[in-house]
Amino acid sequence: MDIRNFIREIDDYPEKGVSFKDITTLISNVAAFKYTLDIMSEFISNDIDYIASIDSRGFIFGSAISDRLGKPNILLRKKGKLPPPVISKEYQLEYGKDTIEVGELSVPRDKKIIIIDDLIASGGTARASLDLLEMCGNSVLGIVVAVKLKYLNPEKLFTAPIYSACTYI
Repeated sequence: MDIRNFIREIDDYPEKGVSFKDITTLISNVAAFKYTLDIMSEFISNDIDYIASIDSRGFIFGSAISDRLGKPNILLRKKGKLPPPVISKEYQLEYGKDTIEVGELSVPRDKKIIIIDDLIASGGTARASLDLLEMCGNSVLGIVVAVKLKYLNPEKLFTAPIYSACTYI
């Protein structure tokens, strides 16, 4: 099954020159979503202690995979979405800055973690998430996504591997 057949592409959205990948059509197709979860789950080794899911669509994939594998799920949120105390990491976006946070009371220490998200483009949010988890003393063993936009070269930011269920070249 080619997952790309279930992803709607919208040209020039949210701005001219961008080809938006709408995964809502993938998630709403039971067979395609299950297939995507199957592929993503295969990338995750049994020695992982935790899954960390990135706000917000990463929660959809991360929660399902957490349940399948019986691994706890850490929620990495955008700034202001968690009650204090939080640990924060600010990062650069194409058009400004953003911040990713984790609840200080829910983040583990000295664990092996895999990051889950729906899509990786230039890699800024995933990089900040990795940095945040490592700041807390953890080892991030990789990033698993449903969709990778290889043409934006997210690998340039990572030594940890990026695994994807489908890739746009």
